This record gives sequence, C-alpha cells and structure tokens, in this order.
Amino acid sequence: MSETPPEPPSAAREGSLSFAIFLLARAHRGYAAAMLRAMNLHPGQELLLMQLFDKDGQTQAELLEKAGLDHSTVSKSLRRMQEAGLLTREQAPHDRRVMVVRLTDEGRALRAPIADMWRTLEQITVRDLTPEQIETFTASAYVIERSVRNHVRQPPGE
Repeated sequence: MSETPPEPPSAAREGSLSFAIFLLARAHRGYAAAMLRAMNLHPGQELLLMQLFDKDGQTQAELLEKAGLDHSTVSKSLRRMQEAGLLTREQAPHDRRVMVVRLTDEGRALRAPIADMWRTLEQITVRDLTPEQIETFTASAYVIERSVRNHVRQPPGE
C-alpha cells in the first residue's frame, strides 16, 4: 500500500476525511453499480430485494423504512422491478391504500447472484486490509454514518 493518496482540492483541504469518504463512496458505488448492471438492476434495487429475501410480503412503507431510501426512489424502483417481472404489488386486503410487495420466482432467483455480488465486492474492498483494520474501519464508518444522519435532522448551520 505505497500509493500516495490524492491531494484534495484546496477548498476541501480542511475536510480531508470527508474528501476521502467521497472518493471511497464514489469508487465503491461505481464498481457495485457495474456489477448490478450485469444483473439488469439499478443501484438501490438490490437493497429492496435483500429486504424481501429476508421477509417477503412487506408493505411498501416497511420497505421504505428498512432500506433507508426515500419514498420517490422506492416507488420508482418498485415500479421498474414490477415491470421487469421481479416482484408484484397488490393492495392489502385490510386497507386498499396499503401496497404489499412480493417477490416473483424471477426475483427470488436473484438471491444467490446478489449474495455473490456482495461477497465479491467485500473481497475486493478488504483485500489490502488486515482483520483489525477491517474491524476498526467498519466501526468508524457506522459512527460517521450515525453522526451525519443525526446532523441531517438539524437545520443547516447549527
């Protein structure tokens, strides 16, 4: 690991960690997106499918909450996935305003390819890290994510 990290632009020099996170997220998401395209999926759709693999027949609201995506993204993704034959959406018998989402056989068949994709992405991601570095980075990443998520709830400038 002798490669020197890139110098952040001058406006980001006081945010070197944030700039490194930006570069990491962009590279990681780009590689994952390419892997998803090979399965005819868009980024984020795999997150919805994984939730349905664990518990099929969820409401759209449950998926929204568990996947951590916004309403418009979930609605658009579910519509595309339904058109692709990966899932069905139907009104709940108890409340016609509630949509229940279920996997089709074609959607269920993506479980192994998606698990393989995440396994491969993990192997690529950690190949130059020690187990201790992986553990430390993972813990730090969750702390950073929580800090950013909690700050988003506050008005800007506070």
